[in-house]
Amino acid sequence: MTNSVEETATRIWTDVLRPAPGQESAGFIALGGQSVSAVRIAARVESELGVELDLRVLFEDPDLEAFRRAVVQAVEAAAESRAA
Repeated sequence: MTNSVEETATRIWTDVLRPAPGQESAGFIALGGQSVSAVRIAARVESELGVELDLRVLFEDPDLEAFRRAVVQAVEAAAESRAA
């Protein structure tokens, strides 16, 4: 499951932020991330993965790897709460 979640997170990140070649590891802000793109990313995460992503995650200026970790953690936390 983790790989498919990471792939989905990567696709969402690149679809919304459209990093130029060589900038894939840049942070959210460096890629032009702002409130509108943060809301678009969070909405896509909820729509495609069924979990809410706290917008603060994006404003902490993550790079792609940190964003993927945050999404995986959100998915795992949601799965644990559903199992309880």
